[in-house]
Amino acid sequence: MVSVTSQDEDGARGGGSYRPGYELAAERILELIAESGLRPGDRMPTEIELAARLGTSRTVVREAVKILSALGRVSAQKGRGLYVADDEGMLGSAGWGGFFLPTDLDHVYMLFEFRRIQESAAARLAATHATPAELQVIETAAELCRQGHLTARSELFDRGDDDFHLGIAAASHNAFLLAAVREARRLQRQSSIIGLHGSVGGHAAEAVAEHAAIYRAIRDGDPDAAALAAAVHIENTLEDYRREIQRRLFG
Repeated sequence: MVSVTSQDEDGARGGGSYRPGYELAAERILELIAESGLRPGDRMPTEIELAARLGTSRTVVREAVKILSALGRVSAQKGRGLYVADDEGMLGSAGWGGFFLPTDLDHVYMLFEFRRIQESAAARLAATHATPAELQVIETAAELCRQGHLTARSELFDRGDDDFHLGIAAASHNAFLLAAVREARRLQRQSSIIGLHGSVGGHAAEAVAEHAAIYRAIRDGDPDAAALAAAVHIENTLEDYRREIQRRLFG
């Protein structure tokens, strides 16, 4: 695994864009989890151990852990240490998977409707409750998504898109809403009939602008504007899915 070197303490520039050190460290920690074969509930190395492995400071690691905790990737338990979080969320897969059929278009459309309700509510609450650290998580994810679009790297776009929506849900400070948003997005990824992720069709550029509008409303503490911007984003994403399905089915 590539280390976060000393010049990454404050940040680094890649491809002309600034990336803070804690963001790079967060990526390295996720790589470490994957490479080590750690599973949800497994204990992770301490902050000191992570700093040594990444070749960076404990302060940078601590900020990276805050981001990963807000996104639901890491669980920081006071007095116990760091653990890999349950990526299936509080609701678990068994209760939802039984009724969702990825090849059923009606269920795909219902899932979008469900997401619109969830994420409008999450954005509304985030506009009231988001902390400066949570706003930073949302802004960083939106920028990652934008960079993915500009560089045509779908994996960056998808990761930024996922982190953006989960970051908003975390900023709602409602654990059940966060779990529901995470689960709905997991189910959407199962929609093999579409076989696409966040950068579907021609909506990627619009999605970047829509993310920016949602972020600004949350940052400005405007619940109504945040909820409306989130609803518009989900509706536009759904329309792009519909167009892509029509193209695939009917050429």
